[in-house]
Amino acid sequence: MYRILIVEDDEMIAGSVKRHLERWDYEVVCVNDFANIMPEYASAAPQLVLMDIKLPFYNGYHWCSEIRKVSKVPIIFLSSAADNMNIVMAVNMGGDDFIAKPFDLDVLTVKIQAMLRRSYDFVSQSIVLEHRGAMLNLTEATFLYAGGKLELTRNELRILQVLMENKEKVVSRDTLMTKLWENDSYVDENTLSVNVNRLRKRLESLGLADFIQTKKGIGYRVG
Repeated sequence: MYRILIVEDDEMIAGSVKRHLERWDYEVVCVNDFANIMPEYASAAPQLVLMDIKLPFYNGYHWCSEIRKVSKVPIIFLSSAADNMNIVMAVNMGGDDFIAKPFDLDVLTVKIQAMLRRSYDFVSQSIVLEHRGAMLNLTEATFLYAGGKLELTRNELRILQVLMENKEKVVSRDTLMTKLWENDSYVDENTLSVNVNRLRKRLESLGLADFIQTKKGIGYRVG
């Protein structure tokens, strides 16, 4: 089942589209916090985004560019501002299609079906984890925060993945070592410490000095 994220502040339009697409067996999530869309995007992990242009706080172009920093997910703009300038801007900012309001729900559905077929025949889905505004792209092994970007090593990616997947918990050192070195029967704990400390320094360069916290005698967690 494909999951679709609707970024539309008109509750009547968002609700109508949601109900219609659910009848076609899509899973549909509507954004609620228009000041902080990226955490909701990461939580939903959608295969397609329907994006309005005129939104509270920041417009759809802004959020399209933010999503494009972490994912190649198809984005279809929905807007009553259907002049040539807005259509060109939508495409230039990373949008894949533009549908003018008011639109027919059946036409929208056909366009969504075609976009999903084209996209997932050729492009693998980017899986993104989010915490405190930081975005970890598991597909591309990148970490983004406040406009900065890190290209991660294999060990750095696995450490962050385990910690961010368990962000409400402390992860034991044994668990991390098992995830990092599954094929080794024994790994010196100092090796894990070296990897974590090196990763901490890289995160500090993005302004995340306390992102990985040590729980003495237990393990680590993201803070």
